[in-house]
Amino acid sequence: MQQVEITKYDLSTKTSKKITDYIAEEKPLHLFVNNTHWATILCSPTNLKEMAVGHLLSEGILKSTAEIEEIVLKENTCNVKLKPGINIEDRIKLSRLHARVIPSACGSDQPYQYLGKTPTVKSELTVKAEIIFDCVNQLNFRAEVFRKTGGVHAAAIYKANGALVAIAEDVGRHNAVDKAIGMAALNKVYFGECFLASTGRLSGDVAFKAARVGLPIIASLAAALSSGIEMAKAANLTLAGFVRGKRMNIYTFDNRILL
Repeated sequence: MQQVEITKYDLSTKTSKKITDYIAEEKPLHLFVNNTHWATILCSPTNLKEMAVGHLLSEGILKSTAEIEEIVLKENTCNVKLKPGINIEDRIKLSRLHARVIPSACGSDQPYQYLGKTPTVKSELTVKAEIIFDCVNQLNFRAEVFRKTGGVHAAAIYKANGALVAIAEDVGRHNAVDKAIGMAALNKVYFGECFLASTGRLSGDVAFKAARVGLPIIASLAAALSSGIEMAKAANLTLAGFVRGKRMNIYTFDNRILL
């Protein structure tokens, strides 16, 4: 977060005053794999190591954190060094990403393509609807940066009993997801026993990332996009949107959420 001086207008009282307010920061993270540039990601400058790990896992560049030999983070540059014998070139060829600059505004709202096989979620996890409601509704209360700035998304990973595993905030909804995934992965969490909660729209890239690491359920305060529903159907992923109050819309595989 950053503090700035602003002029606040109040039309109801026709007054204005100078105050100090908080805004969300956006900075570039230059991500390298084995000293080769992979991508520049525009993001909130927090939990950068976790985001690097989560991003590489959710894009299929890493299969597990056991493949990592070293992570070197210096200011806005992160180099992830993999263990010998891993053919990183083949994995990059199968990546769905073609752009090497990833905006926080989420390029997935535009058509995107990826090569290789769509990830398939094999988990048989079921979660009570009440737990889904409680966990999603907690997001904005737990998200300190959101409360102060209103300018970020939150993503969290929970166990089926509602226990919090990881929570992260970022100016980009996909970045927040990557950060939460990276936090959980570095703590050796098994994703098949967890679900993802988000404040952002359920787009194709978010569904892809969840499926890639084996998260069986995504639940969000926001709406689902057609790309998210298509990806969820192909990946055997449960997608629930508009989780607010005591209602939710379940777009795919409703058998995992129990009334």
